[in-house]
Amino acid sequence: MNDEPVQQPIPPEHPQLSLRTLLSAFALAVLFAGSAGLSAEYLAGLATPRESLAAAAAAAPSTFPEITLQAKAAYVVDLQNNRVLYSLNPDVQLPLASITKVPLALVVAESVPLDTVITIPRDTAPQSTAERLAAGEKWLMSDILTYTLVSSSNAGAEILAEAANGAIHARFPDSPLEGATLWRMNALMRELDLNRTYFLNVSGLDLSTSQAGAYGTARDVANLFAYALSTDISIFGGTARDGVLLTSIDGVNASATNTNKALDSIHGLIMGKTGTTDLAGGNLAIVFEVGPAHPIVAVVLGSTESGRFEDMKQLVQATEESIALQ
Repeated sequence: MNDEPVQQPIPPEHPQLSLRTLLSAFALAVLFAGSAGLSAEYLAGLATPRESLAAAAAAAPSTFPEITLQAKAAYVVDLQNNRVLYSLNPDVQLPLASITKVPLALVVAESVPLDTVITIPRDTAPQSTAERLAAGEKWLMSDILTYTLVSSSNAGAEILAEAANGAIHARFPDSPLEGATLWRMNALMRELDLNRTYFLNVSGLDLSTSQAGAYGTARDVANLFAYALSTDISIFGGTARDGVLLTSIDGVNASATNTNKALDSIHGLIMGKTGTTDLAGGNLAIVFEVGPAHPIVAVVLGSTESGRFEDMKQLVQATEESIALQ
């Protein structure tokens, strides 16, 4: 049995933004569903109000096997019918670490064309490192996104935020002239009604020994990943692979190795993101399919660096068993 984690205070309210952006995104997702091989029915269902989700979960008997996790919080949702399969401390705020890079990718991609060429302002890693984008190299925005998400590069996250700042500020004039990317990440959470999730930086790195760079809940992260699934999912395609080899406009190669060590145990993986810092422990969130057009979101927060992978393997196996019994 996990001890109840200490709850972090919710930050001051951000201005409430219209939900029209979210509803429009789901409408576009339905059009995108055919090419992505995803069901328009379940994409439309992602917009179901939370009260309806809770009612559906309460009405249906659970077939989820009993499991014991190292995580402080976890959440599993069947997106085909909006059914909550598993829930552990779903609304407790915990450090998110590099899961923060998912909303970063979303706000960058919504404002900057993916074929934009970016000149790397500084090395993302030491010269002897294979997983490095070097200063002066020219890369497509799409490849920088893939590199950052797959390798969980904090330097890549900073470069993305800086590169997108001007375009985001131009699109959202209420944003600050400096820090528009971070502002938009937090604004997006308000639009999605994910009010217990907020970001203090764009990478999720701890700010100090007592202050994380981002906080959120397992339920919010699950809803965030469901939203990501309704957007251009190709942005996150690399996160379902062991690694990627990328080539710059200049013809320079760079590799990125996936930080998700549970890949071999997750069949039908669509996207995923790891996260680990001293304060966060080990986090992992994924979207995977248990059958054609049958996606599941699973989230683990506050585990250990290695325990998050074992926790997720248990959740995936239990999900498959539960679905088989329905």
